[in-house]
Amino acid sequence: MPKRPIKQLLLIEDNAGDARLIREMFNEHGALDIELVRATTMSEAEAQLSQRTFDILLLDLGLPDSQGLDAVRRAHAAAPRVPLVVLTGMDDESLAAQALQVGAQDYLIKGQIETRGLLRALRYAVERKTMEEALFVEKERAQVTLNCIGDAVICTDASGNITFLNIVAEKMTSWSRQEANGRPMAEVFQILDANTRETTPNPMEISVEKNCTVHLPANCILVRRDGSEVPIEDSVAPIHDREGKPTGAVVVFRDVSAARAMALEMTHSAQHDFLTGMPNRMLLNDRVNQAIAWAQRHAKKVAVLFLDLDGFKHINDSLGHATGDKLLQSVAKRLVECVRGSIL
Repeated sequence: MPKRPIKQLLLIEDNAGDARLIREMFNEHGALDIELVRATTMSEAEAQLSQRTFDILLLDLGLPDSQGLDAVRRAHAAAPRVPLVVLTGMDDESLAAQALQVGAQDYLIKGQIETRGLLRALRYAVERKTMEEALFVEKERAQVTLNCIGDAVICTDASGNITFLNIVAEKMTSWSRQEANGRPMAEVFQILDANTRETTPNPMEISVEKNCTVHLPANCILVRRDGSEVPIEDSVAPIHDREGKPTGAVVVFRDVSAARAMALEMTHSAQHDFLTGMPNRMLLNDRVNQAIAWAQRHAKKVAVLFLDLDGFKHINDSLGHATGDKLLQSVAKRLVECVRGSIL
């Protein structure tokens, strides 16, 4: 990452002596290529920042019109992308540390500043801000990418608590990212076996424990926050730190309602007559074999009844195939109504 040089510095300092000392440090080091502009109040600094761009801000925390963290917040609001270093007295070091949490990149204690330390702090502050901006851009790009894909994505930390949901995951689980953040995975991502209705073991915990990619068992359903159910397929992979240790997991899943409905429809079509909906020869062979096996296992007998439809060819030939089809459908309906649902 290329270093960004410091060309223009805004010093926000009401004490003339401290301002003169800082200016002399720049002159002493020969940093004459840095333009140092001074503002004595926060209001004056805000006016300067509205009119021109600076590479860095050097802010005293004891200004006449703004003190402490309020000064940091106002400076950060006026120039959110400009790195900020604060100046404080020896008694306010804890306050300076708090300033780092609200937007400052570094702090210097008056009376302990020397020339090289000042320039080094300013340079490092610029580099840290540049890295923060680059990290923010990468994070935004990753988030936009995750929100644009068609699959749902959920991330957890090493403890199994939610850290991220993309838009698709929010819709599928009925949990918003804000509401889900920090909650246990099992509370947001409730999955059951569709056949047994038993809770499926948490795939995140398995993935982190084994440190490998795992998949949900077949025929799983997601129980949404509103109680409705969605059949899903997924894969779970661990998230690693720089040392390769698992620090969490990410699950990618999708709604397979349409795919499973299509599969059921194709299976039904393969085993049933398209005209009458009655089982065809393939399903007949399967059921007969099952019945024979059941009869042998329980020392029972099984019978097969054949029915013949007399005169059907004459109806087809004299009245047409459309009428013949209706007759077959009518006979099939009456047969279904005459038998129970299962022979076993």
